[in-house]
Amino acid sequence: MKNIFLTLVILFSLSTQAQESKQPIHVKIIGKGKPVLLIPGFTVPGESWNTTVNQLKDNYEFHVVTLAGFGGKDPIEFPWLPKVTKALKNYIEQQQLKNVTIVGHSLGGTLAIWLASRENNNIAKIVLVDALPASGALMIPNFKPENLVYDSPFNKQQLAMNENSFEQLAQSMAQGMSLNPEAQKQIKNWVISADRKTYVYGYTDYLKLDLREDLKNISIPVTIIAADKPFGKEMVTKTYQSQYANLTKYDLIITDNSAHFVMFDKPEWFGEQIQQILATN
Repeated sequence: MKNIFLTLVILFSLSTQAQESKQPIHVKIIGKGKPVLLIPGFTVPGESWNTTVNQLKDNYEFHVVTLAGFGGKDPIEFPWLPKVTKALKNYIEQQQLKNVTIVGHSLGGTLAIWLASRENNNIAKIVLVDALPASGALMIPNFKPENLVYDSPFNKQQLAMNENSFEQLAQSMAQGMSLNPEAQKQIKNWVISADRKTYVYGYTDYLKLDLREDLKNISIPVTIIAADKPFGKEMVTKTYQSQYANLTKYDLIITDNSAHFVMFDKPEWFGEQIQQILATN
């Protein structure tokens, strides 16, 4: 009987660990002070915020998110993004984060928009780093979310891509996302290490998301930090004005000499901007 009991305990423990590893989000808490939720971009783990966290952790309590399927975290069942958004909303409620600031990069910023547009969200302000409410609308002609499906020729091609071809794709993507050669290597490695199915189908979820109408529900302070590369300030300004037309008020800061990963290309400047935003009531 004793051996049977021990076996059951071990099996229950293993089952619990497996369930915990297959969560939509994984959060590490660092620092003390006012709560700040940091949501990274697509394929990128929470470590992408390390420099910013190290700069400010003495005064703020950072809740650093990594999404399922990225950064070595186990993938989850699809649809992926609805589970992620629900988990983020539940996390804010369960942790009783009051007047939390959300800083989101790329997809993380889009998720911040979603969270801030929900009722009773306990969010004080959001900071959107090179993030749009409807990336699909910018990238796809005659954009219609319902036309984006998992079972598509493009997705099949990406799923079938061999390791060498996928590595070349990741290298090309990384070179366009940062001006910093070392950062490019890290971004490439994050893309390669991502769960391939999450990378492919999760990106479909991302492109389907259109929150332009939801912007009308946001009344808290919004700061947008945008990169000027590769399109230049004039084009970037027009893009953001168009995508955020339904947002009543926001501050737009366009970074000089930076690509998509602003925190890698201008780390000190970026940390100063975040510190100033967080210090503002």
